[in-house]
Amino acid sequence: MSGIFNQFQQPVGVSLPDWKGAPFPQAQQITGRYCKLERINAERHAKDLYEAYCEASDCRDWTYLAVGPFETFDAFQVYLKKMEEQTDPMHFAVIDLTSMKPVGTFALMRIDPSNGVIEVGHVSYSVRMKRTRISTEVISLLLKYVFEDLGYRRFEWKCDALNAPSRGAAERFGFSFEGIFRQAVVTRGRNRDTAWYSIIDAEYPTLRPAYDLWLDERNFDNQGRQIKRLGELMERA
Repeated sequence: MSGIFNQFQQPVGVSLPDWKGAPFPQAQQITGRYCKLERINAERHAKDLYEAYCEASDCRDWTYLAVGPFETFDAFQVYLKKMEEQTDPMHFAVIDLTSMKPVGTFALMRIDPSNGVIEVGHVSYSVRMKRTRISTEVISLLLKYVFEDLGYRRFEWKCDALNAPSRGAAERFGFSFEGIFRQAVVTRGRNRDTAWYSIIDAEYPTLRPAYDLWLDERNFDNQGRQIKRLGELMERA
């Protein structure tokens, strides 16, 4: 509750007299310490991405996605070309700066500049990327881009309510759980209840130092293992 009332003693939201909306994302590339995010280009990214996805031992990573798995490279390339043409969702490849090869994809989507709301979705990470610093740096880079560069007010994460790994990731990254939208989607012939999470602009300044500290090379030992957990650093912020 805002604690603000109008002339009729009705509770109302905080006034935003200076809000003029936010710009539509235009970034072609966002570079971090361990990875860079590039707008999807089928010619440049398809071959390496397909090889990375094919390293998985089974198809479980596609269970909660609306597409895939792709049985042939040609089918995957056709899909990637469609992704390349879209602006909402706006698809990106995640490039590992060590190998300089793409290791995953995601999209900025449901882009609402007038209200300052944007979502990260279509997240598809290969085994080369999972449980690495890169997966955390992707969100760190997006948070900076969304809140600092574009000036959005709300950053959303939504997933199948049964997708425990995705829900766990959202919570680890500092997103707040907002509830379940029951029977929100029919996908792959199945019902999907959707779990909603968000980070708002007022929360971002507290999260920023935690991300910076976690991603610092000094937070990892000689074997590359984290010293402080991201959640632990958030609690201290």
